[in-house]
Amino acid sequence: MKKSVSAFALASVSAVVLAGCASSPEASGSDDVIQVTASTNVYGSLVEQIGGDRVEVTSIISSASQDPHSYEASARDRLGIQNADLVIQNGGGYDAFIDTLLEGSDAHVLTAAEYSHDYPGADGHDEEEHDHADEHAHQAEENHEGHDHIEGFNEHVWFDPHTMIHVVEGIAEELGEIDPDGKAEFTAAADEIIGDLEGFEADLETLAADANGAPVFITEPLPGYIAAAAGLIDVTPEGFAEAVEEGGDVAPATLLDALEVIDGGEVKVLLTNAQTGGSETQRVEAAAEAAGIPVVAFTELLEDGSSYAEWMRVAIQNLADALDS
Repeated sequence: MKKSVSAFALASVSAVVLAGCASSPEASGSDDVIQVTASTNVYGSLVEQIGGDRVEVTSIISSASQDPHSYEASARDRLGIQNADLVIQNGGGYDAFIDTLLEGSDAHVLTAAEYSHDYPGADGHDEEEHDHADEHAHQAEENHEGHDHIEGFNEHVWFDPHTMIHVVEGIAEELGEIDPDGKAEFTAAADEIIGDLEGFEADLETLAADANGAPVFITEPLPGYIAAAAGLIDVTPEGFAEAVEEGGDVAPATLLDALEVIDGGEVKVLLTNAQTGGSETQRVEAAAEAAGIPVVAFTELLEDGSSYAEWMRVAIQNLADALDS
């Protein structure tokens, strides 16, 4: 396969195992900056880049040892939400603990999952002009009643560059409403990130053309959006990834089917979540390694000191390298 993805600027490694944290400063209570609380450092990092010195950001989850699906909020987390001017959550059931913390809060709320075309009830976006950010942000702000896991919806939307273009626009829009004097700065910073995201869309289109529908095994839905954008065919037996994501046991028959798929020689790459899994995923990974199938591992949080764009660029590059091996 030709290696023609244009924006792959970082050195490749054998797998993407990214963990760590973005900065999480203590809330100062200063009236001079916008207080922002994000559920994870993925969104916290984006706010820091867009808001610059005009924001102070706290990312509740910034360690790979913390699972947002099952995170139990602390009193400190609740205080951070109550003092926030803007709260950013993923939604879709991913970080449902935020919804409880929002009770009684009058903060602006942005829910990233609601910007996805796949989100139930989404009306879609104008492909020429990304002008729906304000509408979605206010929709999220009015809905503090909770987001249970949505059957059939992949909530890991930060790996969907197109959705994230709208999320970045939404962040800039919300910050501009809170601090009108900084609106031009927010928009300019957001445009830089959007340029990166549009580059990632182009990279994945190129990868799709080169990969020509290569079959992959995905142990957990986390990398599903990247795989789909790269035109890859998911041959994971039904029920395997869902069981892993929910923290349950994979049915014995499903595990047997999974091992047969791996041993059958059809799978080009195994895509995993480095933060989740169990004995069943370990068996599948071992079978893949024994069969000479490359394993690419993704995580749900940013590496310490890494920007969102750097994180995504490495993820796409490593997928390209594995497909080319």
